[in-house]
Amino acid sequence: MSSPSPVKLMSASGQLGYGVLKPAFERGLRHEPHMIGADMGSVDPGPAYLGMGKMATDPGMTRRDLAMLLEGARSLGVPLIIGTAGTAGAAPHLDAVLAIVRDIASERGLSFKLASIRADIPKDRVLRAQRAGELTPLGAFPAASEADIQESPYIVAQMDEAPMVAALEGGADVVIAGRACDTAIYTTVAMMRGHGRGLATHMAKIIECASLCCDPGGRDSMLATLDTEGFTLDCMNPDRHATPTSVAAHALYEQGDPFTVREPSGELDLSKAIYTALDEHRVRVSGASWRDTAPSLKLEAAAPAGFRSVFFAGTSDPRVIARIDQIWTEVRAVVADLTGEDANAFLRARFYGLNGVVNWPAPPDPLPREIGIVVECIAPTREQAQSVITVTKQYFLHHGFPGRLSTAGNLAFPFTPPEVEVGPAWRFSLHHVMPVADAAELQDLFPITYEDL
Repeated sequence: MSSPSPVKLMSASGQLGYGVLKPAFERGLRHEPHMIGADMGSVDPGPAYLGMGKMATDPGMTRRDLAMLLEGARSLGVPLIIGTAGTAGAAPHLDAVLAIVRDIASERGLSFKLASIRADIPKDRVLRAQRAGELTPLGAFPAASEADIQESPYIVAQMDEAPMVAALEGGADVVIAGRACDTAIYTTVAMMRGHGRGLATHMAKIIECASLCCDPGGRDSMLATLDTEGFTLDCMNPDRHATPTSVAAHALYEQGDPFTVREPSGELDLSKAIYTALDEHRVRVSGASWRDTAPSLKLEAAAPAGFRSVFFAGTSDPRVIARIDQIWTEVRAVVADLTGEDANAFLRARFYGLNGVVNWPAPPDPLPREIGIVVECIAPTREQAQSVITVTKQYFLHHGFPGRLSTAGNLAFPFTPPEVEVGPAWRFSLHHVMPVADAAELQDLFPITYEDL
């Protein structure tokens, strides 16, 4: 059997809907890639978009990006694959993207076969796994309860390339997938053309973020050329360069172990990966290998956590800054007594300049000359959240402490009213791995629908 021919794969965007940069994309088209792909989401924006069934991106910019990719792919007659449609990849996200795609096709006279792949997992299937003790939490997540599952409006799982391969084999020109592994967008065509999973997955892991792997990193389209020995990375913006260091460092992106990438059906081993500069702009990568494991799915879901109200403030009083933790402890105690609520459970404060991003073990020395303050309340009802945050604001503003000089107030507010009702709050309820029986079950869990546009 002859070796597979080299295949060119273009990542148009790592975050479709935030603006595909046109010069790099058009330069990529001139290289005549064998497919065009783009990731559209993840859990990165937090649980709210999954729970609400809404997109994080602006509809107008999303439409612009989709139109650019559709027209580009159809001009070359190559597959277009979009993963994790509409930010979170659940049914309403997928449906919203499909509606835009249909509208673009009608408006611009584009004809193609569209395949959509759903990633919603039935609750009864997840409950069965939970009752059998088969849900493994990822990271610091606790074990999943039945309530976590029942209270989640949508449960999705990350599909690998198998459903996308099936869609292309079914004649699709454009594939819009629900929640999907980022790598699957690109391994699909590579593996269909006979390339091994190890190199294909390593390549996909890098280019799914477009030019983030470059120096300097960015959002420009990225072209990878894969052969049987390795792959070459070429950024379509000539001012961003793929270097051995910048590309190797990408193995640290979203990974606890830079040498191992875990996917639904196996593990990518990067311990023997080699990164070689071809010139100042391009890198050649080789050495990755693959190990099959029992098939499993990463589940994601979000459940309501109550309602959120917040206020924003700042202070430049060195006496307040020096004892801000003690002030906050005392204010919470007063609020709990006045409102009858569990202030420790409902209230949270972040002091930017001290511990707003990281809970440092000790304050800086010297202390900053001013800090920003964000206080949030999450309560079972809107009324409770707004009541508690309003009381908290006032007692924080005028809290007395030994040595206080500014009796007019401890805080400065950037706008009025300072209390802001944010609305429903969400929490991740599932971030777990579920085993699956076999390839047949995987096929059933990710149904494909075709339509001719």
